[in-house]
Amino acid sequence: MARQIGRGDIRAARRAAALTAGSVALGRTLSGPEPVRDSDWTVVLRCADEAGPAGGRGTVIVKAYPPGPDGESSFAAEAAGLALAGDTGLAPELLAADQRSLTVVMSDLGRAPSLADTLLETAPDPAGQDRAARDRAAQALLDWAEACGRLSVATAGREAEFARLRRTYTGGSDPKAPESGLEQRILGVADRAALVGVTTPGDLAAELAEVAAEIATPACPVFSPGDICPDNNLLTPGGVQFIDFEASGYHAVFLDAAYLRMPFSTCWCVFRLPPGLRAAAEARYRAQVTRIWPWLADDGTWERGVRRAVAAWSLGSMWWLLGRALTADASLEPDAVAAPRTRQLMRHRWQVLAGELDAGREFPAISAMARALLAATADWHAEELPLYPALRG
Repeated sequence: MARQIGRGDIRAARRAAALTAGSVALGRTLSGPEPVRDSDWTVVLRCADEAGPAGGRGTVIVKAYPPGPDGESSFAAEAAGLALAGDTGLAPELLAADQRSLTVVMSDLGRAPSLADTLLETAPDPAGQDRAARDRAAQALLDWAEACGRLSVATAGREAEFARLRRTYTGGSDPKAPESGLEQRILGVADRAALVGVTTPGDLAAELAEVAAEIATPACPVFSPGDICPDNNLLTPGGVQFIDFEASGYHAVFLDAAYLRMPFSTCWCVFRLPPGLRAAAEARYRAQVTRIWPWLADDGTWERGVRRAVAAWSLGSMWWLLGRALTADASLEPDAVAAPRTRQLMRHRWQVLAGELDAGREFPAISAMARALLAATADWHAEELPLYPALRG
């Protein structure tokens, strides 16, 4: 009887193919592949490079994407983003990229914890007498926020260069912008609200169109890795390093700022931040990007922009988070040390959205929809989202 091909066989084959593709892209043989991140989407390997430049020995990181339009777009963004950011001291160096196999090879920054690792760390003393974990997590967040801003400053005004790089890695075509799908999700959010029986007010469409327009034509664009979740970085001895650029591009500065306000707009590893720490981290990021756009020092301009970005990300999350919440109230990452449940995070997004819009006295129809969604899902009996484990006590 022939042996059935299992999931492990498929992953082994994908790793072998990535190793070969990385060797071809780099122009020399790589060996000893070690999985860094295993997923159904990409293959990420740490490989030995026995014949590096000037005869040096070391390791490199190989990342391979699956064939198809999404893989092609993500590969192009990753390669272009690394090529642009590699000289900032805040990202790996792009060593090679092969469009045929959708594979990138980058420098290896070594083994280090991420911001997520630090925030999800459980304090050794449940009574809170030992402040080491909390202090470490708080400082890591502040450093991360400042590094996000520094990356934007270092890449300011290089939109044309990035566009040229992306075209290089797509064979000359113009790929879609990373946030193009977000605009459509915002405009269609009434259909998602209907899934829990919420009928939206008639003036909602105009407010949604205004939020979507802010994303489509940002007044203050900055370069961003795109997916700046707490697990997409390394806290190295030399500082914060960003490692995932598959959604990189230039978008509204407020979309990154909202990652601190919400927090972490598109991520699985989401818990609450203490208000004072959140504000301090946001101030670190704002101090950097104000160097590019001085008028962001105006509180009214800043708050208006962040509110609208919170609205954009919160509404967009209903397309992936609400569907999962209606299917099953499961952990967003069952294998993680800690992660919120789907219903818990969905309701938190609505709570933050309504609070932000009410505070700014803006978009009353969107705010009313958020409160109606909270009322309609009260029988979920989802617990309030707690603080990050490292910040409790």
